[in-house]
Amino acid sequence: MSKGNNLFPIFIKLEQFHVLVVGGGFVGAEKMTAILNNSPETRLTIVSKKFIPAVKILAIAYHNVVLIERGFKSRDLKGADFVIAATNDKEVNRTVKLLAEKRRILANVADTPDLCDFYLSSIVQKGDLKIAISTNGKSPTVAKRVKETLNDTLPNELNEVLQNMTQIRNRIGGDFANKVKTLNKITGILAVEKGELD
Repeated sequence: MSKGNNLFPIFIKLEQFHVLVVGGGFVGAEKMTAILNNSPETRLTIVSKKFIPAVKILAIAYHNVVLIERGFKSRDLKGADFVIAATNDKEVNRTVKLLAEKRRILANVADTPDLCDFYLSSIVQKGDLKIAISTNGKSPTVAKRVKETLNDTLPNELNEVLQNMTQIRNRIGGDFANKVKTLNKITGILAVEKGELD
């Protein structure tokens, strides 16, 4: 039996960091897309012997994406804060991970959970509300299904609610405990089951 998911969930201001992606194929493109959809200003360097068209299109669309067309070299890790190994060569991916580890750079090795320091989550986003889903590397398919369910279930109006709550929070007087009590009362409707609202 699994002991459960011991990963610590955090939201990183990735745009303040430099990410190296090794591999310009479908997996590399998938990782790039996930990063750019969530943090479009992140500095991304992609090293690969060749690039699929989707990667080239992303590089044209984003000024902060740099493509280096050649095999991976250890010097590519210089200045990187995170690295994603996404080639179809397991030995290259393992080498990237080992070299990154020596430099204390966090690494994600595609489709190899045991070699990952971090995972890229499935993301549900409704404006400023963002929910990250992790299966502890066990099943991206399950994460995808949960994402689809939440996307369909959570109303798009949640972002409007968030904007209004910010204004309300700023207007509430009293100490911290009073503010929390008032905000809990106002947001209580969000916890009511749909059946009770119909």
